Amino acid sequence: MAQRTVLVVLFEDVLSLDVSGPVEVFAGADRYAAGDAGGYYVIRTASLDGAPVRATSGLTLVPDGSLADAPVPHTLLVPGGQGSCAPDPRLVAWLREHGPRAERLVSVCTGAEILAQAGLLDGRRATTHWAYCDDLARRHPKVTVEQDPIYVRDGNVSTSAGVTAGIDLALALVEEDLGREAALTVARHLVVFLRRPGNQAQFSAQLAAQTARREPLREVQQWISEHPDADLTVDVLAARARLSPRHFARAFQAETGTTPGRYVERVRVEHARRLLEDTADGVREISRASGYGTPEAMRRAFVKTLGTAPAEYRRRFHPAR
Repeated sequence: MAQRTVLVVLFEDVLSLDVSGPVEVFAGADRYAAGDAGGYYVIRTASLDGAPVRATSGLTLVPDGSLADAPVPHTLLVPGGQGSCAPDPRLVAWLREHGPRAERLVSVCTGAEILAQAGLLDGRRATTHWAYCDDLARRHPKVTVEQDPIYVRDGNVSTSAGVTAGIDLALALVEEDLGREAALTVARHLVVFLRRPGNQAQFSAQLAAQTARREPLREVQQWISEHPDADLTVDVLAARARLSPRHFARAFQAETGTTPGRYVERVRVEHARRLLEDTADGVREISRASGYGTPEAMRRAFVKTLGTAPAEYRRRFHPAR
């Protein structure tokens, strides 16, 4: 197999996990999955002047060299971090000139902002950390920003959400290069999920909604997540919170930012997705375990929320057994 160079761009106030996460995936592919020869990925890091950079966490990262001396890579990876909010104009200019030469262009987290400033995301779909999606869309109207997925692939340009999503994207790239078994081997050694699908939401139902301030409402949120198959009507949940149904519904929305019904729907879809991805249970069994009662009710919820039926979702995202 021909070697593929992965060049990781370093800059002041970079997020160290955005660098080390994907690097460990590519290095792990060589170590565990590329066969006896190894050496499929050649990983290089480079800063503008070849000088060490200080990460947001305070860690000092020492690059292999300068961007000026770096050869054209197969995969050019731009991480995120506070330094991406106002990147060095020289870095933006270097990317504008050299980015199109790479066969594969990748960003992690707010690294998408640097790519956008270099004009490399114009006319493309992209994502970034959920907290910065609105800013990216406002600053770069030529970019179609998708706020929900953990990563987006548009041609040879791939962008991912925050931190761990960079690992998911790197695993997807290894799977593309070396096959699913190679990506599975790397994921096992790193003790991470093999492949969260790119269209998976950036955060769970519990994170998407705010945590309620009052303890009775927080306890109800926890109860919902632990018992998706229970009776989760407003009357039942209000009784658990020791509130009237009307007062409960109003307080829940005020403190979490969503209605009880929508919150329950998110939790149930999320629970069903995990079972479809991680188990061999039948759709009927999963529908009962997730609180839908019937496969048809679960199918309607999936089509409404995810735009696909449970059977198709499993076909696409269930790991090969």
